[in-house]
Amino acid sequence: MSTSTEEYLEALYTLTQDNKTATTSGISKRLNITPASVTEMLRRLADAGYVNYSRYQGVTLTAQGYEIAEKMTRKHRLLERFLHDVLKIGNDRVHKEACEMEHALSDTTERAICQTLKSPYKCPDDNKVIPACNLGFSSCEECKQWGDGLEKVGPRKTNIVSLAALKEKQEAKIAFIRGDNKALRRLLDMGLTPGTKVRISRVAPLKGPVEITVRGSRLALGEKIACNVFVEKPMNAGGGG
Repeated sequence: MSTSTEEYLEALYTLTQDNKTATTSGISKRLNITPASVTEMLRRLADAGYVNYSRYQGVTLTAQGYEIAEKMTRKHRLLERFLHDVLKIGNDRVHKEACEMEHALSDTTERAICQTLKSPYKCPDDNKVIPACNLGFSSCEECKQWGDGLEKVGPRKTNIVSLAALKEKQEAKIAFIRGDNKALRRLLDMGLTPGTKVRISRVAPLKGPVEITVRGSRLALGEKIACNVFVEKPMNAGGGG
């Protein structure tokens, strides 16, 4: 896949969060590319099955496009974290550096960076959440214990989103928990185990706590915990359709 295709899909991942529809002008502004060039590229992406595009009605990612876009976004944000935390690159440069490196980053190196940084959950320059990996693990602890041979694990069978991305009254099933062993034990003690169904009771404004109902009990989760508990994506939770 070409670098330009990955750049477009990555831009669309950001622009279409929360069920939004991206516009030609919005993509043009984000990528600093002329609207005419954007229109031509969107037609090519639609023909390849990566986007749903209709002139004057905007563009969204297909399920196939969303999967690729999310993976590229994860690589980009992990690289930003690595450049900032390990190499001490300033916030004013990490985005540009990550843009140049992400397309060559292998899945094996992506996993190694994640484990070295102990599964970070936000990038440094704008504090956006780092998407979870697409491997079929239920937790980061399971990933660390597995070692090599990822071809035997395979990709996760369902798309997932963090609890922080859900809206009030949405219900979903926990699929993946990110974090070290201490954080995992805390979540398990709270009843947040893979396979458990949860319901969003209330989302506080300004990145406040997310209140959920789980196994008949109501819990208030801080932003960091909510960003590190991932659930199978409900049909109306945003992202590819």
